[in-house]
Amino acid sequence: MPIKHFLQFSDFTLDEFEYVIERTRLIKRKFKNYEPHHPLIDRTLVMVFEKNSTRTRLSFEAGMHQLGGAAIYLNTRDSQLGRGEPVEDAAQVMSRMCDIIMVRTFGQEIIERFAANSRVPVINGLTNEHHPCQVLADVFTYIEQRGSIAGRTVAWIGDANNMLYSWLQAAAVFGFRLNVSTPKGYDLDPQLVTVDASHYTLFEHPSDACQGAHLVTTDVWTSMGYEDENAARLKAFDGWIVDGAKMARAAADALFMHCLPAHRGEEVAADVIDGPQSVVWDEAENRLHVQKALLEYLVLGRR
Repeated sequence: MPIKHFLQFSDFTLDEFEYVIERTRLIKRKFKNYEPHHPLIDRTLVMVFEKNSTRTRLSFEAGMHQLGGAAIYLNTRDSQLGRGEPVEDAAQVMSRMCDIIMVRTFGQEIIERFAANSRVPVINGLTNEHHPCQVLADVFTYIEQRGSIAGRTVAWIGDANNMLYSWLQAAAVFGFRLNVSTPKGYDLDPQLVTVDASHYTLFEHPSDACQGAHLVTTDVWTSMGYEDENAARLKAFDGWIVDGAKMARAAADALFMHCLPAHRGEEVAADVIDGPQSVVWDEAENRLHVQKALLEYLVLGRR
């Protein structure tokens, strides 16, 4: 099949996501039952990190090994990318030596340029603008816990970051509503919104965004690379903590998600993230399983 990349959530159709989700169910069940599943034997994943990571590296590296393949870790400190090699040249070389590449970098345009020059599939492990693998894991986690997400309401409480832009695209693909509440000065950039307004609603007050929601999700107030803004953000985000009062306005069976790492007492109260509605540990584990299904699909197509 022609080369398929996963650079932002909208790169896949609903049919493709439904296939990947079904493969995720199968792959996770085999993992839990200690049944070998090695479709990528003798295949190699190269992981390029310009941004540090815990969950992304661990889930991709462990996942590729569990699929029977090998994973190679590169960061900008020990590759020519960190010494000014053009992205286009790096993509040409790397893609001749492996079967699939995951890139975790800064601007989305970097990974777009990389993919345009790659002979193998490229996966976005995170950029400033999008985090599609995490949102895929979150959608899978909701479906696993509660069934179809179509027609449901997801509340996003926090700034307009890469997670939110991927959630917006997911809402358009899967047919759910997204309630968005961002502090003043940290709202959506119209140039990064790729879906029409019928898929989301903006709320001035975060508690109102939670009203009737089936899933409430948030992220750290100060994302990687914005540490020098921390004091200003703590002030601006006052009142945006996901606490028991906000969860009480959500649906009775609402779930809470957070892509981690979390700061208890800032963006989420301890009794919420550690409470009965929280599925953050299942959500974190599911990065492993959805990415294995993604790797399998991008390398081999439908099985």
